[in-house]
Amino acid sequence: MDSQDLLSHLHRELMAFRACLDVDLEAPIEHCGDWTLRDLAEHLGGSNLWAAVAVREGRGDYVAPAAPRDRDGLLRWFDHASVTLLEALDGDPSAEAWTFHPPGTVGFWRRRRCLEALVHRWDAEHALGTAGILDPELASEGVAEVFDTIAPRQVVRGRTRPPENAVRLDATDTGPSWTYGPGAPVAKVSGKAAHLLLMLWGRLPMTDELLVWEGDRDAGLEVLTGPLTG
Repeated sequence: MDSQDLLSHLHRELMAFRACLDVDLEAPIEHCGDWTLRDLAEHLGGSNLWAAVAVREGRGDYVAPAAPRDRDGLLRWFDHASVTLLEALDGDPSAEAWTFHPPGTVGFWRRRRCLEALVHRWDAEHALGTAGILDPELASEGVAEVFDTIAPRQVVRGRTRPPENAVRLDATDTGPSWTYGPGAPVAKVSGKAAHLLLMLWGRLPMTDELLVWEGDRDAGLEVLTGPLTG
């Protein structure tokens, strides 16, 4: 996906997430432990500020200040974090930046922050019972990111072992396929790109009826259990 398109999507996803903060900040976030929507807003806003510093100052050791506890203060803080990130990313996508995985460019953060906002926007809307659709092409980009960036990072950090087998994923609506692991795939799972993305991030059960498995499903499930994300 074009880097400028990712920046535009990032703006839209942040605005959609922000709209959720006007409803119920104490709504529990099903797939994020004991977090509430307030906690999720602090996580997303704080990591947006961290990414902005990574771009502007070339370092990854920034720690964002705690978000205000009062509603109005939290909303202002989150808005500031969003604006700060968008301004930091509004430059040459090939410019150098600190990143936790290649490439070390501003474009890396456009993609990473857009996809982070996408998943957490879904989290927030899901918590409120209003989960909207995920843009298919953006979701497809998210699946690719899991395999080219997030899962390899999990291996490097020792959170999971390299896969012993391969699994193929087919996006039935956008067309791309991805193979994760060595050798010929032992199984294939097909579904819409959004459903594949939600599965990889633990938001949709791997055995959900929206996903179609072929081959050795048990071996495939073992590969994708990872954990690949986190």
